[in-house]
Amino acid sequence: MTLATAIAFALAVPNFADPPVAFERGDARLHIKVGGSDFAAYVWDDPTVRRPYFTDLRSPTGVAITRNNPPVEGKDPTDHATMHPGLWLAFGDISDVDFWRNKGLVRHVAFLEPPTADSDGGGFVARNAYESAGKTICEEVCRIRITVAPQGVLIDWTSEFRGPETFVFGDQEEMGLGVRLATDLTVSNGGKILDSAGRINEKQVWGRQADWCDYAGERGGIMLMPDPGDFRRSWFHARDYGLLVANPFGRRAFNQGEPSRVVVERGNTLTLRFGVLVHDAALDRRIAYRDFLRSRKGKPPSRSAR
Repeated sequence: MTLATAIAFALAVPNFADPPVAFERGDARLHIKVGGSDFAAYVWDDPTVRRPYFTDLRSPTGVAITRNNPPVEGKDPTDHATMHPGLWLAFGDISDVDFWRNKGLVRHVAFLEPPTADSDGGGFVARNAYESAGKTICEEVCRIRITVAPQGVLIDWTSEFRGPETFVFGDQEEMGLGVRLATDLTVSNGGKILDSAGRINEKQVWGRQADWCDYAGERGGIMLMPDPGDFRRSWFHARDYGLLVANPFGRRAFNQGEPSRVVVERGNTLTLRFGVLVHDAALDRRIAYRDFLRSRKGKPPSRSAR
């Protein structure tokens, strides 16, 4: 092994002398480390972004994966600064209220399970209230689990929605799990969007259903994997400027037929689940997706991915 290869290998492997995942809690922000290195922050109280989100995501070797928050003038495009903070779950239409564009408030109520690390990773469970004009439209129980995967760091994200009364998810592009890529990783700067059907970049990927979609540049990227057990397969809202959204609601928005209207009756629950793999440049996407599916069933990851 050459010296250069040894250095590259050392950088790519987390320091397992440190806990796999560690949390440092502040007043409105949770700082997350993986293998002793900065991984992300979870923010639950931001007056300009009126919903919880992850920001400052980094790959296992420390590459910035999400755009600066707030974007840096002269370095980043500054569009949608309060709508694209990093990695988020948001909806442009729940019972006619636009939570994507911060017209309604997604209020952090409490941690039902506080941020806790264990031998395999760590996570937390949060309760969020979706509010408008002093009324709660629905509540979300958000379960986050972070683990070191064979090809990166996996965020297993499950959100359960339940309302005091019947509520409705509408039909827009801006519905679902979204990420805004770091400027240097975008297609506009040499990156690539690739989905499970082999389609490439915005022109081919936008508005198509897929099992997974990866957005990456030369040094790293992020892979969104909607759970196949969800109520509907996701379409992908993909943009060359750096946006990727997994959206199971936007049927008409993506020119796929009659408007979607997902009604959640009082007493019922709608569950959405996603895998989010934050990775460095080298990635076997099909094995990564297979490992995500295996993790749902409690099976070990593929040996070939190690």
